[in-house]
Amino acid sequence: MTPNPTAAWIVQQLREAFPFDNVPRYLLFDRARSFSAEVVSTLRSMSVEPVRTGFRCPWQNGVAERFVATVRRELLDHLIVLNDRHLQLLLAEFVAYYQVDRTHLAIAKDTPAGRLVEPRPRPTASVVGLPRVGGLHRRYAWRRAA
Repeated sequence: MTPNPTAAWIVQQLREAFPFDNVPRYLLFDRARSFSAEVVSTLRSMSVEPVRTGFRCPWQNGVAERFVATVRRELLDHLIVLNDRHLQLLLAEFVAYYQVDRTHLAIAKDTPAGRLVEPRPRPTASVVGLPRVGGLHRRYAWRRAA
């Protein structure tokens, strides 16, 4: 974290956030000066399409702000973060949960990564909660009765 991010700092953060081929398709950012041509060229070299919010359109920041609010409400309000490494681990677990396990009403109760509906395997099967994010959240699945 830094109170005054520079373009060089942002480029380094992007390299650390996406060190391998696991990069997002798009990255949404506002029109701050720190998101310079250097940042845009770094994103494109990583095969990420940079998307800027519209000029004087603060309502477009709502997507990012909504996710930040979700992280705060569903993760950070319930934990004590010990240090930067701990925060990074928690955020990585939460993002995985958010993309793979957490259903979203805006996409017809599916997950962003897509998840098949599990049919009940047997009439005697029961539902079990699989812990996610250190047990803070759960994914529910069928468990076959023995």
